[in-house]
Amino acid sequence: MSASSLDFSANQPLQLAIQLLGWPQASRAQAFAQWLESLSVTHKLRPETVRAASADASFRRYFRVDTDETSLIIMDAPPDKENSQPFVEIAALMRTAGLLVPKVLAWDPAQGFMLLDDLGQNTMMQALETADADRNAGLFGRALDALLTWQQASRPGVLPPYDAALLQRELQLFPDWYIAQHRGKTLNADQAQVLHNSFSLLVERNLAAPMVFVHRDFMPRNLMMPWDLNEPRLGVLDFQDAVYGPITYDIASLMRDAFISWEEDFCLDITVRYWERARALGLLNHEGWHHDFGAFYSAVEWMGLQRHLKVAGIFARLGLRDSKPKYLADTPRFIAYIRATCSRYRDLTPLLRLMDDIEDHKVVSGFAYGRV
Repeated sequence: MSASSLDFSANQPLQLAIQLLGWPQASRAQAFAQWLESLSVTHKLRPETVRAASADASFRRYFRVDTDETSLIIMDAPPDKENSQPFVEIAALMRTAGLLVPKVLAWDPAQGFMLLDDLGQNTMMQALETADADRNAGLFGRALDALLTWQQASRPGVLPPYDAALLQRELQLFPDWYIAQHRGKTLNADQAQVLHNSFSLLVERNLAAPMVFVHRDFMPRNLMMPWDLNEPRLGVLDFQDAVYGPITYDIASLMRDAFISWEEDFCLDITVRYWERARALGLLNHEGWHHDFGAFYSAVEWMGLQRHLKVAGIFARLGLRDSKPKYLADTPRFIAYIRATCSRYRDLTPLLRLMDDIEDHKVVSGFAYGRV
């Protein structure tokens, strides 16, 4: 976008700052500048300091802007591509539950601009000691604090159900995008039946779990280190897709991360800590889970498998359809997760063999819990 195409303000520093953010249309840049300036007095903003903060896998972008005393976050969520209403509603729900989440300070639903308080500069992911997993136990303990606080607030009829139809739609991303588009494979009738049977079994097993509030992307990249060092809570972000579903989902998401892998002994250690705390809270009174960690851990693995298949499909779609190739680089991690889980359970042997066919019988480098 050329400088001449932007003529929304006599404030040249602001014009340059907004231009550097990059916009698909000059009209949206102009609307953003006008919106930002309209809030400058009420919120003591310094609009010319606006700058990129982060982006995610959706069409949302995040900016940071300084005030006279601190900084605030701006969400840019084009309303024709993103519905911000769930973000606002779930933020209020989480705050009531006791979680540290962004406060919505201003929102323009028609244009998709939102002003939020700034929870911190760094994510939990940035604070992790990747070379020594055990040194991260305290951080993961804080993550469990947030997760258990969220789950204790659960009640039906508040969030959309994570039901069979939604689980199946997510699973379908794997054949549609990973197999067909990324690997360029067409399944024969027998292979398609294996996938259908495996998906049906996954849905059945996972829906047998107790239902709670599910963040749906609970991982270190979505947990924030707060500015206030005396604040024990981690900030929670990217919660707009929350649902009411299996209690096993978020702990599987936390320990089988999309962007970093841990050795199994560390995954077991943190998952045991979660299990001990969750059962003490009465959240795991289900089919012997209260007394049998092995049964609970098996259920976490089956839930994780559904997520791995879904995310492999999503990452393929992001790379191929949305021109975000960095996500494709992480798909081997999910194939390794999938193979490791399938290798443990006889009922999943057909799916493991299908994965061999899809991957041309090549063993993916690394393992599910090693660094790949």
